[in-house]
Amino acid sequence: MKTIAIFLTLVCTGLVLSQTVQVPSPKQGRAGEILPTTRFRPRTAPYEPTAEEKQAIAGKLAALDAEIAALRAKGIADDLLVDVEIFAEAARWVLRFPEEFFRKESVASTLAVMEMGSARAALLQRGQSPWTTQKGRLIRGYRSAVDGSVQPYRLTVPEEYDGTRAFPLDVIEHGRYVTRYEVEFINAFERRGADRPYLPGTIQIELHGRGNNAFHWPGEADVFEGIAAVSKAYKIDKDRVALRGFSMGGAGVWHTALHHPGEWASVEAGAGDTESHRMRLVTDLAPHQQAMCRIFDNTYEWMLNAFNMPFIGYVGEIDGSFAKHVVARRQLTQEGFHFEGESFTTGLRVKEVPSIVFLVAPNTPHATDPEFRKRMDAMHLENLKKGRVSPDHLRFLTYTTRYNRSHWATLDGLEKHYERAEIEAKRMGNRSRYEIKTKNLTRLTLRETERAATVVIDGQTLAVTGAAELVLAKTGGKWEVTRGAEAGLRKRHGLQGPIDDAFLEPFLIVKPTGTPWNPAAQEQALAILARFDRQYQLAYRGQLRVKDDRDVTAADFEKYHVVLFGDPGSNRWIERVAAKLPLTWGRETVAMGGQRFPAGEVLPAMIYPNPLNPRKYVVLNSGLTALWEDWAGDFPTPQYGDYAILRTGTKEDPDVAMAGVFDEGWKVQPERK
Repeated sequence: MKTIAIFLTLVCTGLVLSQTVQVPSPKQGRAGEILPTTRFRPRTAPYEPTAEEKQAIAGKLAALDAEIAALRAKGIADDLLVDVEIFAEAARWVLRFPEEFFRKESVASTLAVMEMGSARAALLQRGQSPWTTQKGRLIRGYRSAVDGSVQPYRLTVPEEYDGTRAFPLDVIEHGRYVTRYEVEFINAFERRGADRPYLPGTIQIELHGRGNNAFHWPGEADVFEGIAAVSKAYKIDKDRVALRGFSMGGAGVWHTALHHPGEWASVEAGAGDTESHRMRLVTDLAPHQQAMCRIFDNTYEWMLNAFNMPFIGYVGEIDGSFAKHVVARRQLTQEGFHFEGESFTTGLRVKEVPSIVFLVAPNTPHATDPEFRKRMDAMHLENLKKGRVSPDHLRFLTYTTRYNRSHWATLDGLEKHYERAEIEAKRMGNRSRYEIKTKNLTRLTLRETERAATVVIDGQTLAVTGAAELVLAKTGGKWEVTRGAEAGLRKRHGLQGPIDDAFLEPFLIVKPTGTPWNPAAQEQALAILARFDRQYQLAYRGQLRVKDDRDVTAADFEKYHVVLFGDPGSNRWIERVAAKLPLTWGRETVAMGGQRFPAGEVLPAMIYPNPLNPRKYVVLNSGLTALWEDWAGDFPTPQYGDYAILRTGTKEDPDVAMAGVFDEGWKVQPERK
């Protein structure tokens, strides 16, 4: 399994380039980049602050923390308090990871950031918050529901904004930061502005994305939490939202746009990786590992989802990402579309969907050509003027119910996860008649159906009564109108796995305090937790929310996905739920899927609907499962699927005895060889 995991890393990050595979050094990536074991940091040694400089930073941080505590005691609203906390947290992160003092000037930048925080704190003490009505460039923040952390974002507010009308929103996913984490993200904004040029007449938000993770997992949550935060503070026209990014930000946009295609009025994916795998190159990947690659493969699997959005793919002719954009076009061709135009002049447009355009800047490396920038900005402004349009002809595909919605259709149930599920739907007769073709679906929700009278689905005609929403279910090959939630234990949106899915939403780590049945399993669990804690801080810029098992309350199970570490002896909550999970965990033996293992030699890890609250997950003995080398890469692909039996031995990345994906009813399914 360890060998397969290495192949998975290479294949899913695009490092496998031929049948003859040479495994690179763990620290060496494509084109000489430094992989995330060093977090893509500069090759030069960081600056080491003097004792006096460290003391000055620590003293200023202590003073700012005291000011924040006084404001909290005073009852200042949290939405305002986070606008101060972001400055203290920026300094705290650079102290925690001193290699982020990239140069001597980093000391002055850190002190300057805390001065900004103190200035805001002083204003709040006087009952003032002038930055909330400030125009131009400013820094604000929000408190993430995922882990309780405060996250900064850059904001540009136009002079004409006065709060009386809703404005378009321009959402920016930044490129890879080599020397700009929180301190420089904040401090450099006034000097150089946003990573993408400002679109006139918009409110622009540049997301921090929790650092360098290509906007995946908690970085993906940052996209939507950031949009929610700015939409709460300002009047935003939800039908006029643009999404743009370049390089790593382009990779993020490929993912965000194609997995959430009904959200955007205009999209620009600039350069950036688009493919997570080429399965033909490796033949011995386990089925669940192939399935995990399909979550992120943006062109080979997901490109069809550009059908219902204005989509611009941009790349330079001599950019290393050029080949990935060719693959995107090739995939659309395989879907049955045709291109017209010239890539160097008019751009290549999809004949059947003219809103999809690919631009190639001649003789241009990994950069945005200024003339092409002007063209794309004009296209965005025109798209925003039109706004998001609810289409009468809808095409959408998915491989998981995590990403299951486009405009007025939601794919609520799949026959089999990680196989292509799709819908092509047309509405006509003033939305009275719907003609729908589906694949790999068992449940479908339609909205905007107030005037619906007839639904023809997969050749079957249903008479329906118009309503704001219609739910259709397929049983025994036949569709029918249904009501209410689906009965029984089934994979559905937000409860479909894999293990890593729990960390897109609020989660709570539960540590063991009891006596373990097997010390080796306990040591392995705690080693995994320690690694997750350390890597989560570095990769996702947040603190794990942690409680001892004896302190967990019923309210915690209502609010959070719970992540339980230990065994039935050491963790009282594992003892409570173990009998209702698809394994048998005894003092001597662990049995799952027809296989038996000595309990002292293995540690179960899995995700499952929580028996104590089936609306949330329970996770056993695991954090995010992607290899560390992938966490800051473009495709942090899960290693395990829904479950794994891990070998004990106190390795931070343990060997795997068994792993797989549960079926649609959350049962173990034997892997096909």
